[in-house]
Amino acid sequence: MAAPAATSFSISTSSSSSAVSSSTKSLKPALSSSLGFLSTSSPSLKALRAKSHSYNVSSSGGALNVRMVAAPAAVKAPMSLDFETSVFKKEKVTLSGHDEYIVKGGRDLFKLLPDAFKGIKQIGVIGWGSQGPAQAQNLRDSLTEAKSDIVVKIGLRKGSRSFAEARAAGFTEENGTLGDLYETISGSDLVLLLISDAAQADNYEEVFSHMKPNSILGLSHGFLLGHLQSLDLDFPKNISVIAVCPKGMGPSVRRLYVQGKEINGAGINASFAVHQDIDGRATDVALGWSVALGSPFTFATTLEQEYKSDIFGERGILLGAVHGIVESLFRRYTENGMSEELAYKNTVECITGNISRTISTKGMLALYNSLDAEGKKVFATAYSASYYPCMEILYECYEDVATGSEIRSVVLAGRRFSEKEGLPAFPMGKIDQTRMWKVGERVRATRPSGDLGPLYPFTAGVYVSLMMAQIEVLRKKGHSYSEIINESVIESVDSLNPFMHARGVSFMVDNCSTTARLGSRKWAPRFDYNLTQQALVAVDNNLPINMDLMTNFVCDPVHEAIEVCARLRPTVDISVPADADFVRPELRQTVN
Repeated sequence: MAAPAATSFSISTSSSSSAVSSSTKSLKPALSSSLGFLSTSSPSLKALRAKSHSYNVSSSGGALNVRMVAAPAAVKAPMSLDFETSVFKKEKVTLSGHDEYIVKGGRDLFKLLPDAFKGIKQIGVIGWGSQGPAQAQNLRDSLTEAKSDIVVKIGLRKGSRSFAEARAAGFTEENGTLGDLYETISGSDLVLLLISDAAQADNYEEVFSHMKPNSILGLSHGFLLGHLQSLDLDFPKNISVIAVCPKGMGPSVRRLYVQGKEINGAGINASFAVHQDIDGRATDVALGWSVALGSPFTFATTLEQEYKSDIFGERGILLGAVHGIVESLFRRYTENGMSEELAYKNTVECITGNISRTISTKGMLALYNSLDAEGKKVFATAYSASYYPCMEILYECYEDVATGSEIRSVVLAGRRFSEKEGLPAFPMGKIDQTRMWKVGERVRATRPSGDLGPLYPFTAGVYVSLMMAQIEVLRKKGHSYSEIINESVIESVDSLNPFMHARGVSFMVDNCSTTARLGSRKWAPRFDYNLTQQALVAVDNNLPINMDLMTNFVCDPVHEAIEVCARLRPTVDISVPADADFVRPELRQTVN
């Protein structure tokens, strides 16, 4: 790798930031009782910031003393949605000066589920893809613990290969918990539509026609609303429409729920939305659904804000952008003489292991401050060069989602999977046979148990710049801090990255939801090329480090908001074995 620009710099704060001492103290982080995270009110976080501000890396030339630059202000005030519930306790949290309202979860709340689900006799879970298995099993187990007689029934299309897997999970035709898709919809009071986004777009009319009047449609993604909006349509007026959207893939939702049997409250956070409420029950039903899934905390959003942030996030740091940056950096490192195995470790293993674990438990500032002086300089070089190239693609991607272009792209791609109009079928191929991913197989085959990989400063700088750029785009677009942090940080480091560490990025790209797989294939090359053509060229040309960017990173209020969100869940590292299976049934080679 070419040497970073020869420069010398120090980040200093203005006198108005006197609370952050410029003197370095020995850091012995005071861990909160619920998570290994620094408390924002403790001297430890101040010391972390002091350490960030006070370093001075010298090479050639005089040090650049940079003025304090305020963290970028949002164009819109972050969304803060209030709600009323007669069943659960609503709590206020303050995130970077903005009040938001949440409901904390926990197994001790399962006893409230019969009240939350009043009037519901059957919950129909439609589909057995990423979310279906996890949500169905969690709901069934929670309702059983609550001694409720509500039936959780799986609805699948005739001939689906998923019937065998549903039976293996304990759902059967004999006990009335497994059946035909449309029969299940017709007999359910709450219909959780968890089929793929493309399938929802093609089948929504039939789904609506089979729903009982005054029943409730539950979604775990706002995609269908975006599709209906693009057609100038809306949901039927004789049903309620709610959403509960776990901020993690289905296997994470199930695995952490199971772990939560040992540690109360373990799980994946979720957002909820009430789009249409015809009888006043919608909010309590949505919150009951989220609590039953094991969500440590549930925050409010709108269906529109959810699909914008979620589809955007999949194409950004959750999958597409990570896919793009590791391809770019692997090529970079090997071209500069690094062995293939070491290059893979310094890209994929570094991000999905060491970086993710550190951000999950201590935050981005702790990651940065764990580096020595030279490492900080390399981090700053990568961060400075990569931030705007990443933001450029993220900004474009968000607008494509918000205007409906990305949703139309997904729907049309789904229709190309089968023969139409005399043209052949074009299903998605796999990416896992290229050089980088074959190297990854060898690395994982010899990796010691529990090995989180190295902490490579250049890779860390690129990855954190991507994370901060995504945070800033969502902030500028007016999303709540709860939504920003869950979509940009928690879902990444606590849900997807641990699975990618176990099985590889290519495995995730080849086996996750159709919408995410399509998004990664479309947007990963954009991130790859922009980093290669802009960021890495800037490094090679020894362009100076953008000190304003570095100061903004250190001082950004999002660090404190992340810490608050982190304290709302216990310390539970997601347990992912090397053979972790999250392949959707329709993608399997064997026919069930």
